[in-house]
Amino acid sequence: MKRLFLVVVAVLSMTATFAENGYKKPVNHNIEAYVFDVNVYRLGEVLSLNNGQYDAVREINDVFQYDLKRAGVSNEKNRQRMLDKAVTKNLYNMRQVLDTKQYRTYLMLLNATFTNRGLK
Repeated sequence: MKRLFLVVVAVLSMTATFAENGYKKPVNHNIEAYVFDVNVYRLGEVLSLNNGQYDAVREINDVFQYDLKRAGVSNEKNRQRMLDKAVTKNLYNMRQVLDTKQYRTYLMLLNATFTNRGLK
């Protein structure tokens, strides 16, 4: 399980590194893009969470929302670092709670959300 997490982090890191070298992505300065208001009930349905997982995901999501809001209001110099740290922390915590199938689905949802908001 931990190996899968490390592989996912390594792949995401390499992808981000190579993508950065190819072109300069636009920076989203819109603070609203950092507001991560998730309907945890709906997320629970999509991920087929059990009761114990639901409570843990709700708590992890609350921390993630707080971390993203802090990143959104920080200065440009620290914003990307804080965003990366918040995402890494969230993925680590989610990996501890979700099974492999649920985690893959969560990764796809998170990736799509960040892409649509211009944060990736």
